[in-house]
Amino acid sequence: MISKESIELAAKQLENVILHTPLMRNITLSEEYDCNVFLKREDLQSVRSYKIRGAYHKMTRLTAKQASKGVVCASAGNHSQGVALACQLLGIEGVIYMPATTPKQKVRKVKRFGKDYIDIVLIGDTFDDAYTAAMIYADSEQKAFIHPFDDIKTIEGQGTVGIEILEDLRVSADYLFMAIGGGGLAAGVGSYFRSMSPHTKIVGVEPEGAPAMYESLRSGRVVELETIDPFVDGAAVRRVGDQTLMICQEVLDDMVLVHEGRVCSVILQMYNEEAIVVEPAGALAIAALGQYRAKIKGKNVVCVVSGGNNDITRTEEIRERSLLYEGLKHYFIIRFPQRAGALREFLEVLGPDDDIAFFEYTKRTSRTSGPAVVGIELKHREDYASLIKRMDAAGIQYQTVNDKPDLMGVLV
Repeated sequence: MISKESIELAAKQLENVILHTPLMRNITLSEEYDCNVFLKREDLQSVRSYKIRGAYHKMTRLTAKQASKGVVCASAGNHSQGVALACQLLGIEGVIYMPATTPKQKVRKVKRFGKDYIDIVLIGDTFDDAYTAAMIYADSEQKAFIHPFDDIKTIEGQGTVGIEILEDLRVSADYLFMAIGGGGLAAGVGSYFRSMSPHTKIVGVEPEGAPAMYESLRSGRVVELETIDPFVDGAAVRRVGDQTLMICQEVLDDMVLVHEGRVCSVILQMYNEEAIVVEPAGALAIAALGQYRAKIKGKNVVCVVSGGNNDITRTEEIRERSLLYEGLKHYFIIRFPQRAGALREFLEVLGPDDDIAFFEYTKRTSRTSGPAVVGIELKHREDYASLIKRMDAAGIQYQTVNDKPDLMGVLV
């Protein structure tokens, strides 16, 4: 584990650089789960995530010679913003590698934080592509590489989140939920809690589509995933750190995997009910509460909201994933008879609260029938069974699509 003294030293290094973000009891979540839920709002940090903590602390530990040569990093978002701001504040030149698929608004934010101290290289389609290119460049130019998680100094910086939680919490923390990507946050905060609040149950949370830490803990070694779902981009890594795994083996009490659709539902809930903008990784800790409902009842629970760099262009995708996960939107391929009144007859089958949210008619393939892709949005999950029953009774020829992700990807 990381010593509490080294994390406290990192906090002194950061005290005039970072914001001491608020720890806020959330009334809505507390009532929903019948416990006291406190949100550690790292989404309100200067770069809208905790990543500045580790990046800045690591860079202050470079030798004068290393600093003069400049630094290199690879990131799809939050870490790059942290490094960029640290470069500007410390007057260190940096080269930041990002996937070519990174949204333009994220690239602009990195440039704004780094100003003239950084250069951005867009390369490859994934973080792993950018990481490989960055490592090759760092080695060839003998520049210091600022790792997003697998570095002791980075982990110490992230651990300062734990200091602030325990300083601000006026009650004993029974549970602490944190998102895990590479494991830097969990390793740092977990180390501090093990020293200062050993009774607290620490739960790491990963998306189902990228269970790198889950599989590594289960295997007792670092497992590199062959494929991942990149949707929860702030926590979707194929490989966790060697050092972070060793520390997480000591500090974590449990690991929870959360469906990406559940994450989307939490993002929408936080925005609609609390006016809080969270990115997918920032919603992970809250999304895990449902799986712990019975255990956390009546307890004091802390969730680290790790970031708020959400891209507004993803809103429709987030809403769609949420509706599919909640069982409120269903897609069908329906073969309509090629005669007048066929569509009207289908509409009569729908319930009063059912809404056609998608309709795409494919060119007629026969003289007797023609297929259409139809998306129906329901008011309640339970309405699906009755919809199917009415369609069967009416003799509607249909094929469900929700249970065929490859087909849905082509048609919708």
